[in-house]
Amino acid sequence: MRIVVLDDYQRVAEGYADWDALGADDVRFESEPLVGDALLRALAGAEVVVAMRERTAFTAEVLAQLPDLRLLVTTGPSNAVIDVAAANARGVVVCGTESPRTATPELAWGLILAVLREIPTENAAVRDGGWQTTIGGGLDGRRLGIVGLGRLGSRMAHIGQAFGMEVVAWSQNLDADTAAAQGATRVTKEELFRTSDVVTVHYKLSERSRGLIGAAELALMKSSAILVNTSRGPLVDTDALLDALRAGRIRGAGIDVYDTEPLPRDHPLRSAPRTVLTPHIGYVTDETYRIYYGQAAEDIAAWIQGSPIRVIG
Repeated sequence: MRIVVLDDYQRVAEGYADWDALGADDVRFESEPLVGDALLRALAGAEVVVAMRERTAFTAEVLAQLPDLRLLVTTGPSNAVIDVAAANARGVVVCGTESPRTATPELAWGLILAVLREIPTENAAVRDGGWQTTIGGGLDGRRLGIVGLGRLGSRMAHIGQAFGMEVVAWSQNLDADTAAAQGATRVTKEELFRTSDVVTVHYKLSERSRGLIGAAELALMKSSAILVNTSRGPLVDTDALLDALRAGRIRGAGIDVYDTEPLPRDHPLRSAPRTVLTPHIGYVTDETYRIYYGQAAEDIAAWIQGSPIRVIG
């Protein structure tokens, strides 16, 4: 049996699970992003593939070119870029793992504070011999607007309350009682963008939600407000965000997710003003990786024994 673990960007996957215990003839760890023919070559002959979140897409077309594939494991409980129906139709079992709900909100708050208090700028200034070059913003008494009050958005609401913030939320199907149960007030989308001092995005990406935040929403925001996106890049219209940042129409943005990942070296976001950028590390913590890779190995072991667990679809 041949196992391929994809998108091991930091070359750490081998140390997070007992892969030898699976008894495979070959376990290969791929650290570079692979697409097209390079992906197919890397997966040739593999019966089991482990995918890290949504870094590599498994469309029906890709799956059709992997005749030996029998088990596809994704880290996390779901994966929007795996065509589960196409996989099942080819006899490929798709399994997932649990995913902690703490890591991404923690990073989101790190980005909020980094943008508001201009921590990267001040850090660079101190290292360069400077002292007190900016004037930061505060959180107490300000309004936190949460786009998507689900598993992660709810945690953002609770932390926002600890900072003394007024919390409002919007999503297409959010009702007032559900919002109130999390200490938030349901408002319209327009009111959220018009009145919030911090807007944080925690929305599921779909064709319907793609471009959910565009020029119209950004134009509603206060010039002193910031936008933070740790959810999915395509939820925000990147060109509209760049325009708003360059024109100074919003205070700044903290961004962890992008339309194309890894972010191209010449992407304009890399030089955009008033931004703090992180490389999609919302879920990249020691605790999360122990769950992801440890349970991926458990999924493989259970499948080998004929009793798959955490099956998707």
